Amino acid sequence: MDLMQPMYEQILQIIAALIAGAILGLEREYHSKPAGFRTMILISVSSCLFSILSVSLSSGDRIASNIVTGIGFIGAGVVFKEGSTVKGITSAAIIWMAAAIGMSIGLRHYILAGEVLSVVIVVMVVLSKFEFFFDNLHQMKVYDIQFVSQEYSIEELEKEMNELQINFIQNKISKHNNIVRIEYNIEISPINKRKLIDNFLINNSHIIGFEV
Repeated sequence: MDLMQPMYEQILQIIAALIAGAILGLEREYHSKPAGFRTMILISVSSCLFSILSVSLSSGDRIASNIVTGIGFIGAGVVFKEGSTVKGITSAAIIWMAAAIGMSIGLRHYILAGEVLSVVIVVMVVLSKFEFFFDNLHQMKVYDIQFVSQEYSIEELEKEMNELQINFIQNKISKHNNIVRIEYNIEISPINKRKLIDNFLINNSHIIGFEV
């Protein structure tokens, strides 16, 4: 133990790390994301505790590097592939931030920890509204479309999309048990999205499934 650091300060550090983790966890929990309230608290508090211990040990630098390595494994656990998209990247980044903030508190960089926590909250709460706005603007989306080969064809599918004036680029094609699966990059806008999904993909009896 670092004799120059009073016990009450260490207790306050743990409480501060708990509060910081709780704030980050509440945002994740509110959006029903992986690594929620309890996970963020545990990550922040444990990182803080390891950092406090590292101050009084000759191998302190090694402990800090091991924290980073361990958090990398935890972050990788919340990243997963669903269809043609990868999810959990933001949750993994928040896990890194929770650990970094906990370490900052454990190493007595209180102002830095507070500033970074504020930045993270602004990014996650405020900038998410801008992200939603930009997501509705004209952009490319990846669509995974499936149909039965005996009942439908790629030529028919692409002909109908052309008739709807939807711009697309064919990425890859696969077939399994007579189910054809095609991945397209589709130039999408709010108007085209309604035409493609509501008027075409959902109402097309030949299409047995699709993912965006």
